[in-house]
Parts: sequence; structure tokens; C-alpha cells
Amino acid sequence: MGESELKFLEAQQDVSARRIAVARWVESRPVQGFIIGVILFNSVLLGLKTNQNLMTEWGAWLVALDRACLVVFVAELGVKLVAFGRYFWRSGWNLFDFLVVAVALVPGSGAWSVLRSLRVLRVLRLLTVVPSLRKVVAAFIHAIPGLSSVMAVMAIFFYTAGVLATQLFGESFPEWFGSLGSSLYTLFQIMTLESWSMGIVRPVMETHPWAWAFFVPFIIVATFTILNLFIGIIVSTMQELALAPEVGTTDPEVRKLLENIDRDLRSLRAKIEEGPPR
Repeated sequence: MGESELKFLEAQQDVSARRIAVARWVESRPVQGFIIGVILFNSVLLGLKTNQNLMTEWGAWLVALDRACLVVFVAELGVKLVAFGRYFWRSGWNLFDFLVVAVALVPGSGAWSVLRSLRVLRVLRLLTVVPSLRKVVAAFIHAIPGLSSVMAVMAIFFYTAGVLATQLFGESFPEWFGSLGSSLYTLFQIMTLESWSMGIVRPVMETHPWAWAFFVPFIIVATFTILNLFIGIIVSTMQELALAPEVGTTDPEVRKLLENIDRDLRSLRAKIEEGPPR
């Protein structure tokens, strides 16, 4: 849940001291460090279980260890649900953990067995634990509004280029440009510069010598301009976040002052609830 949610729980009047103590314990560094270790261990196990030779020789042990990890995950969620109660659902990462563990409890037979492998996604919880990774995630989230505008421009450009490529080269090269969908996929491959010259453009130029006039500007706009806008927006957002750090977590004096203010506000609220002296 994190430190902010724990403080929110402590400020609630309907939460007992025992639940707060349990919440502090489950959110403590040793416990969270143990959980992260189990997550990493379980991720390695899931990778080992994809090896048929290992499964033939050590399959029983791998399955047993995987179930032991699942028991730890279920126990962790159970303790959090008891400690935080309805406030457990305020955290998006708690919702994510709950869904992943719920999927892991699905029977391992039939079509549902594919969903069980999704519990490896719990390794993404590391993004909220490691500060440097958390900054990258925060920068990406803050950059989404700007990225959406760039994606809209890119979609319009790709659609226009796809229609034009289908009309120009569809008849001669139906495998690459025979339909709008195939043209969009081919243009995406060209944008990534994957075998774009010898694999696509030069064969097209053997039939249409002027084709370079279409593909070269497309690469300049799509690869060197639009994609760099994505990088520029994310880097700019990270710089803004670096220049505006979280005050409460970087300055010890300010953090202590905020804690004193919070304590005084709790005391004042308690006096107000008690009413005037008789």
C-alpha cells in the first residue's frame, strides 16, 4: 500500500490500534523485503517451468515451490485485507495484486490455465519499491497527455501514408501493400528500420524507381521526428519532476514540521469532537 496509505489509515477514527499495528507490520521494510524476494523467486520459478527438461527432472519440486510462493501471496493479501479493511481498495497496486493472485488460484486445467502464468506480473511491484524506477513510472504517467497528442499526429500520418502506399504499390506488391492493413504493418516495419532497405524498399524500386521519393520522407518524418518527440516529452517530464521533488520526503526539517502540524490537527479534532467542557 505504501507510506501515504498507512498514514491515511492511522488518521481514521474507525480503525482500531490493533489493525494499525498489523498494517505497520505488513508494510514494514523487513516484511516488504521478504515479499519482494518471494516475488523475484516466483518469477524465476515460472521461467524454469517453461523448460521441459527441468520439468521432467525437477517438475514436482518446482510445482511445490510455486505453490508455496502462492501461499505467501495469499497470506500477504489476507493480512492486508484484515488490517486495512475497505481502505485496501484505495491502492491501485493492491487491486493489481489481488487480481493477479486471484488468477493464480484458477484451476490449472483447460483454457483458464493460460491465465495462471500472469502472476509473473507481480514483479512489476518493484516499480513502486525502487525509488529510481518509481520516478521513471511517474514521469511516464505525467507524460501521457503529451504522448497522446503525438500518437494522434502519428496515427493521422500513418493512415495517410498507408492509403497512399496501397494505391501506389498495392498492385505490384500485394504481399506488402495489397490492403490497408498490410500497408500499415509494412510501414511500421520500415519505421523501425528493420530490413527496410534491402528487404522492402530496394525491391519496390526495381519496379518503381521513383519509390525512394515516398519512403525517404516517410522515414525522416516517422522515425527521426515523431519517435523522437516521444523521447523528448518523457525526458522533459523527468526533468520537471527532478526539479520539483517531493518536499515531504527530501527535507527532514520540513517533514518534521508537517508531522507536527498533522499531530496538532488530530489533537484539535479530538477536542472538537469531545465538545465544550461542562
